[in-house]
Amino acid sequence: MISLKGIFFILSLLSQSQAQAWFHAKSSHQANVLNLEQLKYISGLSDMQRFDVTIDPILVPRVVGTPSHTRVRQYIMGEMQSLGWDVVTDKFTADAPRPHGKKTFENIIATLDPSAQRRLVLACHYDSKYTRDGNFIGATDSAAPCAMMITLAKDLAPKLDQQKQNGKAVTLQFIFFDGEEAFRDWNARDSIYGARNLARKWEATSYPKENRDGTNELHRMDLMVLLDLLGARNPNFYSYITSGDRWFKHAANIETRLRNANLLTTSNQIFLSDFAPGGIEDDHIPFMQRNVPILHLITTPFPDVWHTNGDNKSALDYNTIDDLNKILRVFVVEYLQVNI
Repeated sequence: MISLKGIFFILSLLSQSQAQAWFHAKSSHQANVLNLEQLKYISGLSDMQRFDVTIDPILVPRVVGTPSHTRVRQYIMGEMQSLGWDVVTDKFTADAPRPHGKKTFENIIATLDPSAQRRLVLACHYDSKYTRDGNFIGATDSAAPCAMMITLAKDLAPKLDQQKQNGKAVTLQFIFFDGEEAFRDWNARDSIYGARNLARKWEATSYPKENRDGTNELHRMDLMVLLDLLGARNPNFYSYITSGDRWFKHAANIETRLRNANLLTTSNQIFLSDFAPGGIEDDHIPFMQRNVPILHLITTPFPDVWHTNGDNKSALDYNTIDDLNKILRVFVVEYLQVNI
């Protein structure tokens, strides 16, 4: 006969096993695959006028600590709040190289359903690079990714609202990182300020609270899809990171299906089959180092206008952006298993 103490022990083990199940589910997560009519529906949500209106307030110099940087942060927060998302910030100070001194940074985290245990994360940075003349806008770096994410949330708003009401286990989360750009020369201390701080913070924050299995906020991240240097013509993406390779292949398959259905405008193949281990240093690094699966969508080679004043609105190709938006919308819908 099992003692009362033994019963409690077994119940405790079962409780811990159930609590851990949410974390292990990410490794076996399967996306839906939309049929042709559903692909046409999601593609038909394109509204480049909406994108144009969304990006214009971001197309200004956004150097950390400047008034325009503050206005852009407030604009992004307001856009996401207007859609009913939960919006919080991660504010902190850090030392930049001389003569810049101590700077205040503020990451923006917008979550569709904060009560959901797991998150598909789309991320980009919203700051722009410091230059002596102060005129660098960074349309591809990364105003366009910011606007693409916000536009995705707008395009899919009715479907995402229904997803939230259904209380799914996986929700959508956006991170707009601050301080990605180096103030002087890119190195481990002068770059990705916001990403480094948030990764440390979430690693130190237990989830669920007082759990016994050692899980933290980072374990809630099924996958981080990091967008950078997007919007110019003829982008090429490679699979850089093993942990996200199966999702790179899924995104590549989405592009193929959309092309076969004549639902993309451009002819340039975006997702290339080559695996290129090593990758590019970016905001994903501190998360990758903490075992968060990463899908890094950054064009290689970099756009010709990279880190020049030519990286302005004229560098953007709206047909390319529209195609990227379609691929991302389908990716999100399929990953989250949204009802279409």
